[in-house]
Amino acid sequence: MILVTGSAGHLGEALMRTLRAEHREARGLDLKPSPFTDCVGSICDRDLVKHCMRGVRAVLHAATLHKPHVATHARREFVDTNVVGTLVLLEEAVAAGADAFIFTSTTSAFGSALTPAPDAAAAWVTEDVRPIPRNIYGVTKAAAEDVCELFSRGERLPVIVLRTSRFFPEADDDAAIRDRYELANVQANEMLHRRVDIEDVVAAHLLALERAPAIGFARYVISATTPFTRDDLGELRRDAPAVVHRLFPDCRALYSARKWTLFPRIDRVYVNQRARVELGWRPRYDFPHVLDRLRAGEDFRSPLARQIGSKGYHANRFFEEGPYPVA
Repeated sequence: MILVTGSAGHLGEALMRTLRAEHREARGLDLKPSPFTDCVGSICDRDLVKHCMRGVRAVLHAATLHKPHVATHARREFVDTNVVGTLVLLEEAVAAGADAFIFTSTTSAFGSALTPAPDAAAAWVTEDVRPIPRNIYGVTKAAAEDVCELFSRGERLPVIVLRTSRFFPEADDDAAIRDRYELANVQANEMLHRRVDIEDVVAAHLLALERAPAIGFARYVISATTPFTRDDLGELRRDAPAVVHRLFPDCRALYSARKWTLFPRIDRVYVNQRARVELGWRPRYDFPHVLDRLRAGEDFRSPLARQIGSKGYHANRFFEEGPYPVA
């Protein structure tokens, strides 16, 4: 049995859908009822977690408070959910004799480390970059990662931390980006350096389940495979379209046909090489795939991404700033 936390959310539902399609036993836990939630309640409720952990051999821990909740939830709620809730799950996983624990973290944990100085090249972001969280979301996700590592070392619980880049379908949380670019244009651009399709995220989680006992503990960046190299970083910060057009000559025409534009500058590039080597992860959705789908006149998102659609982050989905409570 596999326990999936956050089963009513984007990733939790994707994991539950995939596990069920593969006829694997899975139990969903979430605060919200849903067709994919078997246990309704908080991951901080130890009695509930203990009950849900019966017969469980592995945990896919996707439940979290996200960055868009920073304006609507107290810092203490972030600590309770993201840190204490993770601790409760780890303790009960050990008590249940689980063989693997996969923690869904975020590239937001890198925080200020992602923003280079104004005259510097774009950041080349690997697992070796030291996180400098810039808000309570990043702080609590980084802290939860450390708790996971503590349990792996001290309790011999195999744990894999997956720092996922953007896979949400909602519009960007930056109002300037929303005003300037069509949603599909933004997300196509991001596949170059800071986005991943949810189908590939699910694949990474399931591979991590298989590999965790042999690995013991590790952190991996989970993002679409970038076409860039370190040699491109200086020019990406000055003139990103020049780099993209050199690598993909037909991008200009494909984008022009849709009145799309590339970002003028790119300030960070997420690098997934370690996950590809150590997990055997082979993400299918990247920028060449985007261009292939544009040529065919088709949606570049995976069938799973389209099936799940947009969920939002709040019960009230009609803030002045679209899906976000603040600019």
